[in-house]
Amino acid sequence: MVTMSMKSLLVIVLAGILAGKLPETVLGDSVADIVTPEFFNGIINQADASCAGKSFYSRDRFLEATNSYPQFGTVGTSDDSKREIAALFAHFTHETGHFCSIEEIGGPSRPSEDYCDETNTQYPCAAGKGYYGRGPIQLSWNFNYGPAGNSIGFDGLGSPETVATDPLVSFKTGLWFWMNNCHSIITSGQGFGPTIRAINGALECDGQNPDTVRARVGYYTSYCSQLGVAPGDNLTC
Repeated sequence: MVTMSMKSLLVIVLAGILAGKLPETVLGDSVADIVTPEFFNGIINQADASCAGKSFYSRDRFLEATNSYPQFGTVGTSDDSKREIAALFAHFTHETGHFCSIEEIGGPSRPSEDYCDETNTQYPCAAGKGYYGRGPIQLSWNFNYGPAGNSIGFDGLGSPETVATDPLVSFKTGLWFWMNNCHSIITSGQGFGPTIRAINGALECDGQNPDTVRARVGYYTSYCSQLGVAPGDNLTC
């Protein structure tokens, strides 16, 4: 039986759909509601004051980047959103050392052919360019820089350094990788562990580096606790 209050809610929802938006009471928490200044600053403030990332990464640029990925943190219930955000920030934290590093440690000093898959003819490496880790997810390899650049709108192959000089592009690369490789893992309920495999499984999973796996899981469970949500099952890889 549909009560008057339920009818009223249905009217509100229908009106929101026709207007192209839904009221927050129906949608639940937004990404900005979950990634509060306290949450973001609680991570980056653990980085040393001398870290390059301290003046590069910011909550504002992250939230701006999410505008290009409206499905991020908005699929399912509020708890689902919190788990996805906790998972993403766990990897951000691990990859950058609490937003300390913009570029992979030692990356600029390595030969430019590092992280160049010469067999990938669709995204050929540009002469003199290195595709080592950059940004919050530490985007690596020409076969990631190429399509990321095409999707976001920068020259990923010719100017991979943009990921380390433009904070908005940098966060967008992290979200691009996440949405293409990890979003469906989390939203389908597979758990946090498979996201580790998607990001760095060959070097960490199946006993390759249990310490780094534990570190990622530790960040994830800590952030879930901060956000007031259970971490779920299948945490390791």
